[in-house]
Amino acid sequence: MALGTREIKRRIKSVKNTRQITKAMKMVAAAKLRRAQERAQASRPYAEKMKDVISSIASGTTVKHPMLQTRPVRKTGYLVITSDRGLAGGLNSNLLRMVVNTIKERHASKDEYVIFAVGKKGRDFFNKLGYSLIDEVTGIADSPNFADIKSIASKAVTLFAEEKIDELNLVYSKFQSALTQIPTEVRLLPLGEVEAANAAAKVSYEYEPSAEEVLNDLLPKYAETLIFSALLDSKASEQGARMTAMGNASDNASDMIGKLTLTFNRARQAAITQEISEIVAGANA
Repeated sequence: MALGTREIKRRIKSVKNTRQITKAMKMVAAAKLRRAQERAQASRPYAEKMKDVISSIASGTTVKHPMLQTRPVRKTGYLVITSDRGLAGGLNSNLLRMVVNTIKERHASKDEYVIFAVGKKGRDFFNKLGYSLIDEVTGIADSPNFADIKSIASKAVTLFAEEKIDELNLVYSKFQSALTQIPTEVRLLPLGEVEAANAAAKVSYEYEPSAEEVLNDLLPKYAETLIFSALLDSKASEQGARMTAMGNASDNASDMIGKLTLTFNRARQAAITQEISEIVAGANA
């Protein structure tokens, strides 16, 4: 059924209002993306330096810390970082789909894994599908602080140290550009990359009270730092995805306005033609 000119004008106005909102959201996301990128990049040198120090200690002592030791995996932990809000394209759905597929491939029973959820989208998704969450954190700001995830990061690391889980995997959206965010899974614990870097550690340090005690204190902090760094990366990915999604929405709205305007002009021309025909017919009569 063809729409009347009044209905078409109403739809054009509605789409224009929507386009105005999506354009504003795109600009806000672009501004937040720049800050999120800067924070994500600024966190990396600290983590790298801590890794160097830990590698130096581990290579200079015979003590084997539990966080560096690989053991048979009976139970796996997944710390999944998603956003609190939507309107970010397929950012969260792609990540959560990867998590579900990974769990189905690796585990035959719910007793073989636990899930830590960071972000409302992940929490609601897992609750809806009946996955049990051991801990959750939501309501994290666009410019997060370490205190925001301190509790869940500390709990995840503690469960590994106490051998209640034998492996901890970090799942988040890795930022590459505003157009590309890659669902990524990395093994956080045990810290195999630190062991691999031991041979390259050549800097000599003096420790007080002892290298072993410093190692015991630094390793949990290093794992928590990696989690926070992944959170910053996820925030940059969220803003990049939202900026792209809102840009596409604005473009689609412009296309729709163009089509509706063309339809409106045709309808108006048809109405004018009909009125002229009626006038001519009346004059002839």
